[in-house]
Amino acid sequence: MEFLLILLVVTLVCGLVVVPALRRRRAAQAAVTGAGPATDPFGAHAFVPPGQLDVRLPGPDPQLLAAVDEARRTQDWKPASALLRGTDAGSAAELRWQRVQTLAGAAVRELAEAPGTGGMWLRHWRVVAPEDAGGAMVQAEFLVQQALRDPSSQDYRMILEEARTVCAEAARLAPDDVVPDIVGLGVARGQGVSEAEFQSAWEAVVARAPQHMGAHLAALRYWSAKWHGSQERAEAFARGAAAGAPQGSLLPALPLFAVHDHLPDVQLVRSLFQSTVVRDAIEAAQYAVTHAPDDHPVAPHVRHLLAWFLVRAERHGEALEQFRKVDGHIGAVPWTYEPDPVAAYATCRAVAVAGWESGRNAG
Repeated sequence: MEFLLILLVVTLVCGLVVVPALRRRRAAQAAVTGAGPATDPFGAHAFVPPGQLDVRLPGPDPQLLAAVDEARRTQDWKPASALLRGTDAGSAAELRWQRVQTLAGAAVRELAEAPGTGGMWLRHWRVVAPEDAGGAMVQAEFLVQQALRDPSSQDYRMILEEARTVCAEAARLAPDDVVPDIVGLGVARGQGVSEAEFQSAWEAVVARAPQHMGAHLAALRYWSAKWHGSQERAEAFARGAAAGAPQGSLLPALPLFAVHDHLPDVQLVRSLFQSTVVRDAIEAAQYAVTHAPDDHPVAPHVRHLLAWFLVRAERHGEALEQFRKVDGHIGAVPWTYEPDPVAAYATCRAVAVAGWESGRNAG
């Protein structure tokens, strides 16, 4: 009798959860490959084909892409240097942070592709112009990203210590710029400093840039790290920042990032993404991107994560709205956490298309 009850439960689960999921997956795969008759994400929806997706940054920045391409093609760092000098450290602090991150990430990828020679332009930059604050910031962020790629490396702590030294140098060269201090938060996270030490560093940052979304994301990563505290601590930090945010700030979206940081590795419960916690975080993030300036440089980060959550909550039409805003550039969480960001993004986007088409046809 007990065996029959277990069998009945398994049958119900398969009928209510597994079979619909498999149908959606087949529709998504058809949309990606172009095999489906009605779900062509590159035709009716005018989405960018997977082969043309750019993983280097989360949203469009033609000037930055031109500088990155020039550095890679000719090893000329001067366009990147000029771009950072022209990006105001005050009113454009978010954009400056985004550009430093992208330039450093480009050098990290080039070095991974060509160990020993990749990203040579950054080394030239630092040697030829050691007093260039932008070069120091990019090198410090490069070292942080390089270390965090492989925390098990025997050089991990040595690289982070060098990053700390370069951060201090960048702060000396640009005392009015908050970016070196934000990069320093990444160093502190990597070194596993005490909560009191990190809190002191964070208070120095937020005193200078209280609404800086990039800074809050950097701090959240510390509180979300497994060796520091708990999910409750990270979510409390995110909620506190969101609660004090003025109109037009992206900080109301911070709880969505906190939720993502602590999702279980295996997400089999369909209702997880329709729970009150996730629903509230989604709606707060939607409010944030709706009321933030259209050209906010960190808004694409929020839209990418929103799209991911909305697909899993089966709110496909809303997810498509976000995909349309960011399509073409995928250098953001959650895609960058995946071994193949292009495949992860294209599949999620296709699920949104398939789900929206299915709902429209059913109606």
